Order: sequence, then C-alpha cells, then structure tokens
Amino acid sequence: MAHPAHSPVQLRRAVASSFIGTVIEYYDFLLYATASAVVFNRVFFSDLDPLVGTVASFGTLATGYLARPLGGIIFGHFGDRVGRKKMLMVTMSLMGVASVLIGLLPTYEQIGALAPILLVVLRITQGIAVGGEWGGGVLMSAEHATSRRGLWASFTNAGGPAGMVVSTLVLAAATAISGEEQFLVWGWRIPFLLSAVLLVVGLFVRARVDETPVFREAATAQPSRAPLVEVLRNHPRSLALSVGVGFGSFVAQSTLTTFSISYAVEAGFTRQAVLNALTFSSAVAVAGVIGYSALTDRLGRRPVVLAGAIGTGIWAFLLFPMIDSGSTFLLWTSVVIGQGVIHAALHGPLAALYAELFATRARYTGASLGYQIAGTGAGLGPVTFAAVLSATGSTVLVSLVIAAFCLLSVVCILVLGETSKADLRSAGATAPSRAR
Repeated sequence: MAHPAHSPVQLRRAVASSFIGTVIEYYDFLLYATASAVVFNRVFFSDLDPLVGTVASFGTLATGYLARPLGGIIFGHFGDRVGRKKMLMVTMSLMGVASVLIGLLPTYEQIGALAPILLVVLRITQGIAVGGEWGGGVLMSAEHATSRRGLWASFTNAGGPAGMVVSTLVLAAATAISGEEQFLVWGWRIPFLLSAVLLVVGLFVRARVDETPVFREAATAQPSRAPLVEVLRNHPRSLALSVGVGFGSFVAQSTLTTFSISYAVEAGFTRQAVLNALTFSSAVAVAGVIGYSALTDRLGRRPVVLAGAIGTGIWAFLLFPMIDSGSTFLLWTSVVIGQGVIHAALHGPLAALYAELFATRARYTGASLGYQIAGTGAGLGPVTFAAVLSATGSTVLVSLVIAAFCLLSVVCILVLGETSKADLRSAGATAPSRAR
C-alpha cells in the first residue's frame, strides 16, 4: 500500500538525483582508478620500476576503497539521525573538492615524496565521501518508492558504470587534446578539474529532493541507541552475509574495470583501445544493472544475483586468455560480456537487497557498512593481482581467486534468502524468507 506522504514527483526527483549524484561521485572515484592504471605510476612513482610503480599506484587506489567503510559509518550515523538528504549534500561536496585538488597536485619530480603522500590523503578523502554517498543515494530512491523497489534503487548502482563512461570519455578527450606526451604532463589533470563543474550541477539537482517519507515517519520516535550499535546488536547476521554477497561482486568489478586495463596495455594493446572497450562495456552495464534489477521485482533478488555470481566466476577463466589473444574483438568481448552482461546481474540488484536488510533508523549505517566493507574487495583486488602476476607470471591463480570469491557470494545469497517482500516502513525490514 502506498503511504500518503509518498509522491510520484518526488520519487522521480529522488531517482534522478541518486543517479546523477552517483554518476558524479563515481566519475571522480573511478577516474582515479583509470588514472592509477595508466598515469599515476609514471607521474607519482616515476622513480620505481614500471611494474613496481603499477603495484604502488594500485596501492593508493586501494586506500580509497579501504576508507569507504569509515565513510559509511560516519555518514550513516548522521544519515540515520538527521536525515538522508543532508548527508548527501556533504558527501558530494567532499568528493568534488578532493578531486579538484588531485588535479592541482604537483608531481613526484616537483615535490618528491610529498606528492604520493598528498595523493593518498586525497584518495582517502574520496573514499570517505563515496562511502557515505552510496547508502544515502540508494535509500533516497528505495524509501520514496511504493513498488518496483528493485528497479528504482538500481539507478544508484547504474550510476557507477555511467560514471565510468563519463570518466573514460573525458580521459580520452583529454588525451586527444593534449597528445600522448603532454597527457602525462598536464592533460590528465583536465578531467579532475572538471569535477568543479559537475559538483555545481549535482548540488543543484540534489537540493530539489525532499527527505524520504519513510525516514520522516520513523524520525518521530527517538532512537534507543547509536545506529552502529543497532546494526551490530540486532543485524549482525544480515551485515555479515551482505558483506559476503558483495565481496565477490567487487573483486570481479575491479578486475574488469581496473586491473584488466593495466593487463591489456602490458599485453600490447594501446591505452586508447582499452579505454574504448571499457567505455562501451560500462554503457552496456548501465542497461544491464537496471534491466536485471527490474527483473528481481518479478523473480526475486536471490535467483538473479545467484546466476550473476556463477556466471562471473566462470567468466574469470575466459577473461585473460581472450586478452592474451591480441585480438581487439576478443578484448571487447571479454570486458563487454564480462562487465555489461554477466557481472551486472550480480551487482545491480544489491542496491535494493542491502536496503531491505536493516531497520529504518539503522538502514543508512547498515546498508552502507555492509556494501563498503564488501567494496574493499575492489581496492584489494588490483594490487593483489598485480603482485601475484609479478611474482608468478600466471593469470590462472588470479582467475581462481576471483572464482573463489564468487563462490562466497553464491553461498551467502543462498543462506541470506529472499528479501524483495520486505516492508521498509516497518520498525525493521521483514526478515528474509528461506524459500520463495
């Protein structure tokens, strides 16, 4: 039943705000991921061996992912206490400022070791910001919706690959404008500096959305304890299983969107050819995330996520041989099918699923914390795989690790059960069913 405070107009605004806001946040966050694969190893770690520099560059990438749970806790606490909208305004501002400062950062040749140190600090700031952004964006859509929650919540997750499309397109344009040589000197800074323009647009859109009616209703009662304590005391099982479900998704995601870039360039493909394939695969992933999530409103979250996890685990063994073939067609096939068709089924429905696991006054904290702890897999994946490849020279072990984490996702989604019938207006989301 629709709650009288729910407004179709506000739902549309909330969905648009969540999508655009996440596009901007992930444009900034994933721009760094792309740059870490093709630029930062030569700009901020120029005194290191190229392969070692790549590992170090991915290491700074990992710090952003490791900071995301902290952002989930901080912004989740205040989002559950004072509201979703206010925190989303802060997270967007924090991300935009950090990205602009990265664009202004001196290189290693200019200020020495201070350059990578400042890079890490700004990356941590980005991680804290995006750690608070995702949960609020999902809840703004999910808590405004009265039906088809999987579809509406998925626009937040669709903003991730959409942000990747924008970031890679802008990087490609910057490369074309500056040229290959000047790109490493100043061209790479352009996409980061453009974050200032995106920030203004995003804040304007977000300001027009009201607080969610679900939160306003729940806010009339004083919470008995801090949201984090509420999650750890009353929802430990949901939190642990949500981390397990998402971890495989994030390890695979970082492989398809970050590690594969560096690997393909090392295999002989031009940077532009790899970025073109990644851009197209991300565009396909936007449609895949939304389409699969809409399907979960009919079939349930569990069967779709289960199929995505199994498919992604199998694809891990095909990805690297296809890249090693040297065929541009197979390169495109490896990332387009992997990211846009298979992985989207695993990742897209997680937005609604996470929102359905926690009570309203702890939902921002619980959903954010589970998702962002799982998100550390995306940060640890590339640096771990780069180190493994450096030590062994074999991609089979990398594929085995990816498949193992996808198996973890399979086990956790089976244990977790079905969540699509949960009522977000109740004191706590309805307990997941064991069977449909």
